[in-house]
Amino acid sequence: MSARRTAAVLVAGGLALAGCTSSNGAQTSGQSFVAGDHTITLLAPDQRPEPGVLRGRTIDGQTIDLASQKGHAVVLNVWGSWCGPCQKEAPALEKASRELKPKGVAFIGINTRENGNKDAAAAFQRTYGITYPSLFDADSNALLALRGAVSANAIPSTVVIDPQGRIAARISGATTTATLVDVVDDVLAGRTSTS
Repeated sequence: MSARRTAAVLVAGGLALAGCTSSNGAQTSGQSFVAGDHTITLLAPDQRPEPGVLRGRTIDGQTIDLASQKGHAVVLNVWGSWCGPCQKEAPALEKASRELKPKGVAFIGINTRENGNKDAAAAFQRTYGITYPSLFDADSNALLALRGAVSANAIPSTVVIDPQGRIAARISGATTTATLVDVVDDVLAGRTSTS
């Protein structure tokens, strides 16, 4: 495991996203794992599920569709303006998006649980200088597309979609630029472990 991932627990290979391993190694259900446990899950290419349909309107009113990104790796980050860990990780995500852009990696945020308050979501993006689009997920349909990969209580969570459009990795809880770049690089290289 690289030094840049010492705060995270890596669960490699055949782990299905419907269940995850907590940081102490105990198997837990995908619906009941503790949000923010900093678990990183990488899936082997033959065990990567496709997400559900993920499309809708962004905070600024544009239309976005994950299917249009096929052929590129995509980082999906589930966040809320009210979420302290989301606020903490926002600069790291923006920095990672700039570092990974030359590799053709797209970033899409999924803003959730704002109680219809699009202004709070827009203010969050301005405050943290977020340049990539975020779906405004007022009805949680975007989270439904990630069912089995992201628990409804796991905010923030980051999911990496491989260029074939499959769920390749998940980070539960806030992440850092170095960790996220490493995970995306692993996905792009087809690695399922860091050793």
